[in-house]
Amino acid sequence: MRQQLIIIGGGAAGMMAALTAAENGISVTLLEKNERLGKKLAATGNGRCNIANSKLDCSFFRGADPSFVRPALEAFGLDKTIEFFRRIGVVIREDEEGKLYPMSNQASSVVDCLRFALDNAGVKVRTGFCAEQIRREKQGFSIIGNGEELSCCRLIVTAGGEAAPALGGSAGGYKLLEMLGHHSTSRYPSLVQLKTDNTYPKALQGLKLDAVVSLEVSGKCREKGTGELLFTQYGVSGPAAFAVSRSAALALAAKKPASLLLDLLPELNEDQLLYLLRQRQHNCAYLTLENFFAGLIHKKLGIMIFRYCGMQPLSRPCGELTFGQLRQVAAAVKNFRLPLKGTTGFANAQVTAGGIKTSEVYPQTLASRLVPGLYLAGEILDIDGLCGGYNLQWAWSSGHLAAQLL
Repeated sequence: MRQQLIIIGGGAAGMMAALTAAENGISVTLLEKNERLGKKLAATGNGRCNIANSKLDCSFFRGADPSFVRPALEAFGLDKTIEFFRRIGVVIREDEEGKLYPMSNQASSVVDCLRFALDNAGVKVRTGFCAEQIRREKQGFSIIGNGEELSCCRLIVTAGGEAAPALGGSAGGYKLLEMLGHHSTSRYPSLVQLKTDNTYPKALQGLKLDAVVSLEVSGKCREKGTGELLFTQYGVSGPAAFAVSRSAALALAAKKPASLLLDLLPELNEDQLLYLLRQRQHNCAYLTLENFFAGLIHKKLGIMIFRYCGMQPLSRPCGELTFGQLRQVAAAVKNFRLPLKGTTGFANAQVTAGGIKTSEVYPQTLASRLVPGLYLAGEILDIDGLCGGYNLQWAWSSGHLAAQLL
């Protein structure tokens, strides 16, 4: 029996598309290769699920054509997202940065509410179904997988990207669409940890602080990220590092020399910091270099600054530092350079940068320009968002738009 609509991919975009289509009176079958729906969604936001962000416009998205997101965001923006989740039982709260989370602070509860809504809407869910081939037919499509062949009049592909393979990420969706004539851009891990020269990060492993991270490529500042920075044994992590990770991955793929410049005390400019350090030296000349930064920045970080500047032994009193050395220390705090070596790859990435070319899809409907009756939504397209709920907002908005089936 030919179904009205089949959706391949039971993640955020796929569940939203299924619910939207069902509410519009369309019979829907949702196919998911994992044994349960929303496996990746259940792990987002460190298990808390950053559903969306109160600051929303096209500037928070990346791809060959970031403006491609506009029709979807206009059709299903922040207010409609909040209202949708309220209707299915998810109460949303906003933090001081504008990030929206479920009141429960549990991503699993968001998945549960979506699952309950799908069941109530009569959506037929097939988990453990791995689509292996799509065939175009006169009256629709055939999806082959698990030794079966399913037929439908219209098809939405929301199969996601390559990020987080442990949660189901793979290149499978791209391959299915390429069978139908679509093309993918090059793809890179994004919102991912960065590997650097680990001389200093390894010694600071586990240390967190608010910082500004600037990505320098071929001697020019390419992008900046602000927020929490975490030092690891291999480099850096945290929102400030994630913010520049997309551009970092592209620079590395192009084999361009790249470094991270860390501003470890963004509250002060370099002149203000130098003045403060001179005062500190005058008032506390008895402090050793090891303890010079006590009360200003973390002790381990202070020690690393002096080692970075080549000023040892750390047992010497700070009163011995010259004005030029103090200036060097201030510059190091504001521009702590870490040569970039790589990323931790798709295995640790939150999202895929790149995907099916948006030039092959109508932005007003998310219908394929190449294959009538085919629609695409979510991460599988060449659209990705900044850290902070934007990728899930794209999933909700694009899934909703694609299911209008205009």
